[in-house]
Amino acid sequence: MTHQTFEFEYPRVLSIAGSDSGGGAGIQADLKTFSALGCYGMTAITALTAQNTLGVRAIHGVPADMLRDQIDAVVEDLGVDAVKIGMLHAPEIVQTVADAMDRHALKKVVLDPVMVATSGAVLIDNPAIAVLVRELFWRALVVTPNLDEASLLVGRALRSESDMEAAAHELLAMGAEAVLLKGGHLAGEVVSDLLLTQRGDRHWMRAPRIQSANTHGTGCTLSSAMAAHLALGASLVDAVQAARAYVRAALAAGARVRTGTGGGPLNHGHAPVPMRLNPLLPAISPVKPLQ
Repeated sequence: MTHQTFEFEYPRVLSIAGSDSGGGAGIQADLKTFSALGCYGMTAITALTAQNTLGVRAIHGVPADMLRDQIDAVVEDLGVDAVKIGMLHAPEIVQTVADAMDRHALKKVVLDPVMVATSGAVLIDNPAIAVLVRELFWRALVVTPNLDEASLLVGRALRSESDMEAAAHELLAMGAEAVLLKGGHLAGEVVSDLLLTQRGDRHWMRAPRIQSANTHGTGCTLSSAMAAHLALGASLVDAVQAARAYVRAALAAGARVRTGTGGGPLNHGHAPVPMRLNPLLPAISPVKPLQ
């Protein structure tokens, strides 16, 4: 049998998140985003949801041991360059992910603390929130709450950019290495996001609001785009800026498209790029012959 030498590998991104049967958010949005940005996407599903553009009908959690086996199977064979973490609905699921991050030394982890769906459906219980903060904030490279999630975490409403900055500092105090606080829910014609890091870096990113009823999955898409760009070798700041540009283009491209009768999804495939090939051979140590 001929031995084949492999010269390349794809940039590999793992999504640990819930499944959206409507295809606009969660695992499905993550896979579409990874592919559109030239990465190879893999998944470890935490929960099944029955949902569409009108809302979430039901949630069925995946057993913790099945989640563990999914992560182990992917990492042990395929390898992972970056990770996006989304919906973690129960304390044992959060702990399973934390253990896997340590077991496999997973780096470049983007934690999107999904708590409430756009429809208002609660996607995580209170004990799980406490475990998520304690076990995952310090293990992730960056945490990406939206305004509602940040409000829940700090215990008060956030109504201005100064409120956002104060909340971001509090989230850093909870253990996060960096926080991207998304201000899309603030009123006004300008969308403001804030990236704050433990090193003191402070980046306000502002852009005109794109008018669209199709915003389902925006947060999932942003965090998965960040993970994809990290897998491609970008710095955190560059990954955030590139991910924001991708989401804005996907929002604009999907604004006039009808998908379902409620809030529709973004156009993830508006401008796909080819999957990049990373050189593999230099990273492989030569095998020494037996003496």
